[in-house]
Amino acid sequence: MVRLAAASLAGTAIEFYDFFVYGTAAALVLGPLFFPTFSALAGTLAAFGTFGIGFLARPLGSVVFGHIGDRYGRRPVMFASLTLTGLATVAVGCVPPYATIGVAAPSLLLLLRFLQGLGLGGEWGGAVLLTAEHAPAHRRALWASFPQIGPSTGFLLANGVVLALSAGLTDAEFRDWGWRVPFWGAGLLALTGLLLRTSLAETPQFREMGEPARLPVLEVARGHWRLVLLTAGALAIGYAVFYTVSTWSLAYATERLGVDRTVMLICIMAAVAVMGVLTPFAALLGDRYGRRPLCLAGCAATVVWMFPMVALLATAEPLLMFAGFLGAMLAFILMFAVIAAYLPELYEPRVRCTGAAVGYNLGGVLGGALTPIVATALSRGEGTPWGVAGYLTGVGLLSLGCFALLPETRPAAVAEPGSGAEPEAAPA
Repeated sequence: MVRLAAASLAGTAIEFYDFFVYGTAAALVLGPLFFPTFSALAGTLAAFGTFGIGFLARPLGSVVFGHIGDRYGRRPVMFASLTLTGLATVAVGCVPPYATIGVAAPSLLLLLRFLQGLGLGGEWGGAVLLTAEHAPAHRRALWASFPQIGPSTGFLLANGVVLALSAGLTDAEFRDWGWRVPFWGAGLLALTGLLLRTSLAETPQFREMGEPARLPVLEVARGHWRLVLLTAGALAIGYAVFYTVSTWSLAYATERLGVDRTVMLICIMAAVAVMGVLTPFAALLGDRYGRRPLCLAGCAATVVWMFPMVALLATAEPLLMFAGFLGAMLAFILMFAVIAAYLPELYEPRVRCTGAAVGYNLGGVLGGALTPIVATALSRGEGTPWGVAGYLTGVGLLSLGCFALLPETRPAAVAEPGSGAEPEAAPA
């Protein structure tokens, strides 16, 4: 389990590094370089628009790679998705700016961002099921939480590289070529991840499940459509909060509040680091008290915290901004630490890779793709951007209602590793 968890964590960290480094670049430099004919605000909105395309591609990636995972095994998904995302990320670092090739520059950016999202849409399902389906039932949330540490690790790695470059280069050098270095580094990381995954075995539940689904996506659409919509709505607030903190706040504070880019990156990274460390501890609570209660508590905390978080951000004081971000990240991880066990337990094994991944990534469309764009538009006026807090509170209430309608899935009895035992609660 340690080896499996480490390989899953490393893979998701690399894939999310690829995904997050684009978000950081979109907040800092992509607008002027690829949309120079726009105003500063419109350029930022356009850059966040290409950022959002990656989220729109993720459900499609879930369908494509979910089909592979449900028919041919979870293991092939982990190799194919990592290869696709790594190649697309390296290519982003090679795209010439608008001044060199004109409209082809943002077009290529859009295509490569779509391919990034396609690969990431498949990665989560493969990595999570590899650990969840090997894990003993009474510790499934704990072991399945290790891929959930991957986003935190990938975010810290991406922003750490950007922070080092930002500190070591002049602003002109960073905008000229420095921003490309993190994208090029994705190639080496992808090779490392592929090597770590070469010795992984297929999951026992896949080997024992019998005849695979012929078209998993059709079975999910016919028999589990309500469950997919509920999980997508439930997860929307997690994505919205994370990308408000990690992407929109970076652009807002540096452009509107005049906060130094390095200071903002440190504040955000510190909050995400604490979140990553606490992820397995939150998952242990999920094994003890259940998945649904933890999700409801985290979602409720998010609703309560959005207005204080925005107020603390508006102060432009580093310690206060960090406190606001930390509160949001702690509420976020109460939900997302157990999601890697919760979603697979809601589906039968024959459609699990497709169903869990589609619901997870549709939540990303609802919460992640739109939030930086909506938040940027809502924060156009002077003063504290209360509209952003109101928007996030509304999304949180929607997610809270969806979580309330989902069943509990924590296994009632201890199962031995590899037994294939399923929770007593019937899938919705």
